[in-house]
Amino acid sequence: MQTGTRPVLLLMILLLMIPATAAPSGSRGDDDSTRVIDLKLQERARLAAERGLEFLKQTQDADGSWTDKIGRKVHYEYRGRLGKHVGVTSLACLAFLAQGSLPGRGKYGEQVEKGLDFILRTVQTNGFISTDESRMYSHAFATLFLAEVYGMTGMEKVKEKLKSSVGLIVQAQNETGGWRYQPGADDADMSITVCQVMALRAARNAGIHVPKNVVDSAISYVRESSNVESGGFMYQHEVGPTGRVQRSRTTFPLTAAGVTALYGAGIYEDRVIDRGLIYLTRHRPRRYEALNTFDYYYGMYYATQAAFQRGGEYWTLWHKNTWSDILSLQNPDGSWQDLVGPNYATAMACIILEIPFQYLPIFER
Repeated sequence: MQTGTRPVLLLMILLLMIPATAAPSGSRGDDDSTRVIDLKLQERARLAAERGLEFLKQTQDADGSWTDKIGRKVHYEYRGRLGKHVGVTSLACLAFLAQGSLPGRGKYGEQVEKGLDFILRTVQTNGFISTDESRMYSHAFATLFLAEVYGMTGMEKVKEKLKSSVGLIVQAQNETGGWRYQPGADDADMSITVCQVMALRAARNAGIHVPKNVVDSAISYVRESSNVESGGFMYQHEVGPTGRVQRSRTTFPLTAAGVTALYGAGIYEDRVIDRGLIYLTRHRPRRYEALNTFDYYYGMYYATQAAFQRGGEYWTLWHKNTWSDILSLQNPDGSWQDLVGPNYATAMACIILEIPFQYLPIFER
């Protein structure tokens, strides 16, 4: 990376993050009033996450699963069908882990253990973790959950299933270096690729072998998805008839996915990361969008991970704004809601609020 460009980019990031009404840099510093505000917000976030976890505790099915809509993107509202959701079950359990519970241990140990048993029962002979025709999104979140459990507990009943699910991800990577909805697809997209990368990162952290060439190919795919003009990341590589890559759509969630995928793959210093972080500050979604989309919490989930990994002033400003939005969206019963369903949105919102606690190895700096 060219060292001369980095200070300028970081300055641009900080300027974009500072609200128009904020005091000039250095005028407030780390004075007592700032720390009091931070502590109050932190406590509000902790209590909100606790209320969300209590909601999830009450909505868990007898077999350990959680039910929400299983569908395709914009079709969630109209065609999504309720089913026992592998992805949502895994995210709910990750939210409990991020609070500090483990299978059979801690405040939500019973819920995590039941959820774990459900996920283990859904691992197919080829390693694919799926129910009700769920796809690679859910498989990746389930693999991430198994990896975090195995890394923290060393449970033998998890190890073999985890190795099998990781093997499925490795085999499902296509020639572009990315992943798509189903194993064996010949195309790929950023939103699915990031899930697989983070699952592989967690598995490798837990001691499961992940081939280096798989990670290298994923890095190439993500880098090539960067849109130089906007600084964001594209949904897919689209190759025209002349062989030239055409630009597909670039959005906030996809950019959050791209930056987090590079961090997950072990890339921390890269101009495309700096450009992506600037893009995220410019295109931050408004909180009212949460109820009318399927990807608000998905985007915030990855954007908050990216901001936390960047750290410093970028994280300080990011998490204040994000927590304020997330807190305002919580329902009286402790839940959050979007087009996928309350269990999914609640699990995601809780994890977003819990990332700084660093109970999960995948969130550690």
